[in-house]
Amino acid sequence: MADTAPSLLPEGGFSVIPATETDFPAIKALVHETGINPLGLNWHRFYVAKSSAGELIGCGQLKPHGDGSLELASIAVVPKWRKRGVASAIIRTLMDAGPRPLYLTCLSNMGPFYEKFGFRAISGNELPKYFRRLSMVAGLVHALHVIQETMLVMRLD
Repeated sequence: MADTAPSLLPEGGFSVIPATETDFPAIKALVHETGINPLGLNWHRFYVAKSSAGELIGCGQLKPHGDGSLELASIAVVPKWRKRGVASAIIRTLMDAGPRPLYLTCLSNMGPFYEKFGFRAISGNELPKYFRRLSMVAGLVHALHVIQETMLVMRLD
């Protein structure tokens, strides 16, 4: 992952910086608290948002897959810091650090949020092997009415 300078947002009172090993327990706790996929967490791939007091308030990673695709993943923000630009700052930092194409998965209701960053929903032959398999599993889960929303795979070129 490329070294990216911290992005300090004075009006928000936080910065986005590469994670360190000491951040990993807080990253894992936040991922579990928010209920997102806890598989494939590796602190080396994460950027974290920290408040001006040094509190970890958000995280995200660029997660590689065996088929060569790279996923914007594990975007999570502490509840009291939501709607304050933290997720957007993490996403922009990861987009700057990652090559193209860059993929992500999300529930369909989050599609418009990611479209603001230039991602577009893809399906069928556009899906890399990893996401094709994941999409099939998600379709089965949705068909069984385990979840109400459908899963989107999105791509940034």
